[in-house]
Amino acid sequence: MGDVERWGPATTPFGAFRLVPVVIQRDLPLLTRWMNDPSVAAFWELAGPEDITERHLRAQLDGDGRSLPCLGMLDGVPIGYWEVYRADLDPLARHYPARPHDTGLHLLIGGVADRGRGIGTALLRAVADLVLDHRPDCGRVVAEPDLRNTPSIAAFLGAGFRFGAEVTLPGKRAALMVRDRALRHLL
Repeated sequence: MGDVERWGPATTPFGAFRLVPVVIQRDLPLLTRWMNDPSVAAFWELAGPEDITERHLRAQLDGDGRSLPCLGMLDGVPIGYWEVYRADLDPLARHYPARPHDTGLHLLIGGVADRGRGIGTALLRAVADLVLDHRPDCGRVVAEPDLRNTPSIAAFLGAGFRFGAEVTLPGKRAALMVRDRALRHLL
């Protein structure tokens, strides 16, 4: 997925935002706390003791490099968890017309006080722009939030993503959200 630390900070209305790869020893307690928030647990299904979150993270960190778990840092403070992944090489690609180098995003905003204020929308726009700026072969950024997660879908729409399709994935009905490189300067 490249060296996201070199992507540098993105300026947002809420401050400087950057992605930092997860370090399990440093980040596991925080991520476990976020995964146990009922609003997060309803969609991530990683609630429980630290070992559940740790297995999820290790699968990516010890994997083939197609997915990178990151902390989202706003002015140096962790605000959310992000996964940046090769959607065209992911099982998701069997459920939509994938294109080479499609890049996918999974995310959560960790603090309850940070939700519902437009921060997610601003950060989604910033991360999509970072992906398109630093992955020149990527023509689009995609995501597949659960259809029941209307705040997430609204944030994607506000960040310049379009609703591509409703897709059935293992364990959920999802909204395929797409942000096209060709349209990024029009949004």
